[in-house]
Amino acid sequence: MPRTKKIMLWSAIGSSALLFACVIFLLAFDWNHARPWINTHVSAATGRDFAINGDLALTWQRPQVSTGTWRDWVPVPRLSAHDVSLSNPDWSRSGPNMVEVGHITFSVNPLPLLNKTIVIPTLQLDDPIVKLERLRDGRNNWTFTQNAPSAWTLDLQGLLFYKGEVSLKDEIKHIDAKASIDTLQPSAANDFVMDWKLSGTFNGARISGDGKAGALLALKSVDKPFPLQARLNVGKTSIRVKGSVTKPQDLAAIDMQLHLSGASMADLYPLTGITLPKTPEFSTEGHLTGTTNALGGKWTYDKFRGKVGESDISGTLMYESKKPRPLLSGTVVSNLLRLSDLGTIIGADSNESKKERGVAASQPENKVLPVEKFTTERWGSIDADVKISGRKIIRDASLPIENLDTHLKLNDRIVTLTPLNFGVAGGNMIANIKLDGRNDIIKAEAKISARHLKLKQLFPTFQPMQASFGEINGDTSLSATGNSIASMLASSNGEIKALISEGTISKLLLEQIGLNIGNIILSELFGDKQVQLNCMASDLTVTNGIIQTRTLIVDTDDATLYVTGKIDLAQEKLDLTINPKSKGLRIVSLRTPIYVAGDFKNPRVNVDKGVLALKAGSAIVLGALAPVTALLPLVNVGSNEDNKCKVLLKEAQGKPVAPPPGKTYKGKAKNPA
Repeated sequence: MPRTKKIMLWSAIGSSALLFACVIFLLAFDWNHARPWINTHVSAATGRDFAINGDLALTWQRPQVSTGTWRDWVPVPRLSAHDVSLSNPDWSRSGPNMVEVGHITFSVNPLPLLNKTIVIPTLQLDDPIVKLERLRDGRNNWTFTQNAPSAWTLDLQGLLFYKGEVSLKDEIKHIDAKASIDTLQPSAANDFVMDWKLSGTFNGARISGDGKAGALLALKSVDKPFPLQARLNVGKTSIRVKGSVTKPQDLAAIDMQLHLSGASMADLYPLTGITLPKTPEFSTEGHLTGTTNALGGKWTYDKFRGKVGESDISGTLMYESKKPRPLLSGTVVSNLLRLSDLGTIIGADSNESKKERGVAASQPENKVLPVEKFTTERWGSIDADVKISGRKIIRDASLPIENLDTHLKLNDRIVTLTPLNFGVAGGNMIANIKLDGRNDIIKAEAKISARHLKLKQLFPTFQPMQASFGEINGDTSLSATGNSIASMLASSNGEIKALISEGTISKLLLEQIGLNIGNIILSELFGDKQVQLNCMASDLTVTNGIIQTRTLIVDTDDATLYVTGKIDLAQEKLDLTINPKSKGLRIVSLRTPIYVAGDFKNPRVNVDKGVLALKAGSAIVLGALAPVTALLPLVNVGSNEDNKCKVLLKEAQGKPVAPPPGKTYKGKAKNPA
């Protein structure tokens, strides 16, 4: 045999013998002797005390996942360690160890070791106890320290739990929860191999939940979706999901049905980070899809349907992580929207409603205007661009409002509704509203226009009104500062103008629309009979929350009423003088002024029966009338039919005279009528 062939033969025999000897050594070696070395190096790499306290063994097996290549025939080592622990940092309050595992089994792919990469296809933990902890100052026990950067890379591709327990105490998120995890028996009916149960507290509210998950071998898989089914209850909020996640550790893609319900949408903020308004009890269900990116991802809640209070909602919303703030956009449609369900958004719901939602009562019993504050500190967490439509809006069965449309925008803590447009009683109302929440106190602006509201459609269940053919036209422009409806009105400035023509007025009608003040006044003036209203013309100024009359005239078949005075929105106080001019001697009470005082909830009506007061009071109110030309534009937009407001304003414009010399009236009524 040639020398070269002999050398090659003996080299091959030697290499094979060496490889065989290595295999024999690995199989025969007592790996317990390697525990001190492993413990030392893992402790150094993590900055924590790591210990394998039980047996350490090595076996060989073929790869569990087939690649269809020669690598499928290369056996991989599988290590088994008993009684493993990893300590907590010194500051921890949850005990000496962060992790305690009864038995750890994992395989290592040997070929990537040549590139200093530790590939672990499967890490199986039997009876693990994991305690996660984060303090208020931000320190947590899942972040490890290293003395120097490691040249090795760890690639964990799969994880299995058998009868494990994971707890989390987070002082920043106010979470104290515990989850028990176990492995299910494989089933041909589904891909779920693990289940879990959750209990604890979140922000002081009780949490509970359960669910099922697929094989965690799919953690790193890009192609194989990871099945997930879960139910989570946080206080009165319930979340249910069923679908799949691709690459769960990165949330690469989500595709699942999502069901949400709870006492208020605002309660979702701690869970989702999305600012939503306070609402009545709600529930929604839709299709959630999404993908992640460097900024966080883009998610779509598509074709959702549900209810808020007694109102239905549907639509599609999209959430996109972007700079400087994430954006919530989309459309929301309600086929039947009840105005009472919007009360919680502006703090106008009753204390009884708040009690039902588990919210502390905030409205004082002696106050009418809502005092509940807007939560502006969350406005800066997100931008919004949402179109909202309401096809039928119900105040109650007697007042349907049709076709609400608005465009809600939130940009850098500024909320706008431009426009807020809806049809009512054969006419329409258009409002442009702006709330600037960039400072501690909100700056608000509102411009509201009402056109051609038909009286007989405004009160369809009130039979006497059906003979009316008049309408309402009005304009309001206000600016204010404050963090609630009450505080805004208390500081408001602007003007209010309105004309009401050719209607019917009675105590019964005022009871229907809830005007307690007018109800009392009407009883004093006319008793409890129905009165024909020819026109009501109002031109009011608002200065620092004080409504002052420039022109306020009510013309009926029996009399013309001239109203002067003020309404204090900050104190909710009334100070009005009504000077009636009788069109005959049929109503004795119309011979004297009437004074309206007191607060909004309990107004007082006082009568001065002095003849001198009648003469002086009439002269004063006529002399105090402002020019009525400001109301002429509202007359011009009225109906083409005979408009009695034109006649009234023309007469009022020509009649004002100065009061007689020395005749002034300063008296106040002292005894309530």
